[in-house]
Amino acid sequence: MTAAPLFPGFDGLMTLSRREGVDIRPTLLRVLTDLYVQTSAHSADEERQFIELTSRLIDQVDDATRAAVRARLAIYPATPAEIMDKLGLRRSHPGEILPVAAAIAAAPTDAPTVKEPTEAQLRMAATLAMRPNDAAEISDMFFAAGASERALILHNLADTPLKASPRIPAARAARALHILEMAAFAEDTENFALELGEALILPQRIAEQVVHDPGGEPLACAARALDMPSAAFQRVLLFLNPEFGSSVHNVYRLSRLYDRLSEQSALVMLAAWRGSTMAVARAKYRSALYDDERHRPRAATPQTRPAVQPGTAPAIRTGTDGPKR
Repeated sequence: MTAAPLFPGFDGLMTLSRREGVDIRPTLLRVLTDLYVQTSAHSADEERQFIELTSRLIDQVDDATRAAVRARLAIYPATPAEIMDKLGLRRSHPGEILPVAAAIAAAPTDAPTVKEPTEAQLRMAATLAMRPNDAAEISDMFFAAGASERALILHNLADTPLKASPRIPAARAARALHILEMAAFAEDTENFALELGEALILPQRIAEQVVHDPGGEPLACAARALDMPSAAFQRVLLFLNPEFGSSVHNVYRLSRLYDRLSEQSALVMLAAWRGSTMAVARAKYRSALYDDERHRPRAATPQTRPAVQPGTAPAIRTGTDGPKR
């Protein structure tokens, strides 16, 4: 079957998935669904292709993915009847779709709330993780390395004695992940970098370097530091940079890396990015002390010695100088 225009390269991804052992079917089903519901109406050919592709995937994905797709299509008025039946959806009125199963009860509201750290506390903790010189060296080495070298660096960081950055608070990370995924769908790299920098407490220069890095490994570290689900990270790869996401090799390489990347490695790298900016700032804006001149070695001015030192000239005696008798 030829690949659907909704998702070019679908069959190639499926084939590589079976060969490489990376299960991308949950991500593909979510992406296909997201693309389909973005348009209010579809041609007969588009509907047929959507039915064929999603029917193959619905029975092959996990329950969580199936539930997410089911919830998305339950509120979409143009869901094909075949997919409705497969997901257990029914229409109660024209244009309305209701799930057959009862809605899940809402979580209790009397659960204890954990006070989120203040912005000042988060930024103070962000500056105490690693010495600036060490951080700058690790950051520069990572950005200058190739793909295989970066993977080795991240693997070694899991066992390093270097202190990692504190975890990003769950509430803060959840808000950021929602905004980041929407920015990725819109291919809005500028706002994606802005939100990433705010969430991870990174200077904008570093955040943009992470987002625009051609290899993608820094983006994987940033996403792991936010505890982004693997499926969400794959969607970001596919949409944020269409040119990058159209490469099957790139998507699978980074998907494998992300699944093996530990939180410890990501947080150590985050500490390196934060600390490297401090090292640059110290070198650029060295404070001038009022007594710098006093502590600075002074240049010695050479002094010329007179040819004849006082008191060293031989006495010239005359005949009148002798003692008088």
